Amino acid sequence: MEERRGARVGTVSGLALLAGGTAVAAVAGGAQSVFATVLLGMLALGMGHALLTEIQRQARRRTVGGWAAQDTVNTVLLASWAGGALTATVLAGAPVRIRAVGLLLTLGYALSCAYFVRERRHAITSTATEAAATTVESG
Repeated sequence: MEERRGARVGTVSGLALLAGGTAVAAVAGGAQSVFATVLLGMLALGMGHALLTEIQRQARRRTVGGWAAQDTVNTVLLASWAGGALTATVLAGAPVRIRAVGLLLTLGYALSCAYFVRERRHAITSTATEAAATTVESG
């Protein structure tokens, strides 16, 4: 299904931070119950799915203009969250379980960034190919 919405910045970045913050809260809660930990973990997984869906929507949108400023901002923000998660993991004197979540967040944000760039470039290429084919058929 073709995405008709325009380019956005806040949704990708906001979902990335919410998923990461929820994941850290799930393991860093201290004296919380097992139920709370499991619930926060499930919420973090749901937020991760929402992030993946939004990345797909933003990357696969059809635009004639090609790579937009919003695409650059989304890429830079996802890369920044990966760098920030790695820095916080390496520099902080946190417990092992929090460091493990930090490393998983680093990997997740980095893969999200690469996935966004790959999907966006593919969408731009296929849009240009379709436009060229339409021009040849009508001309």
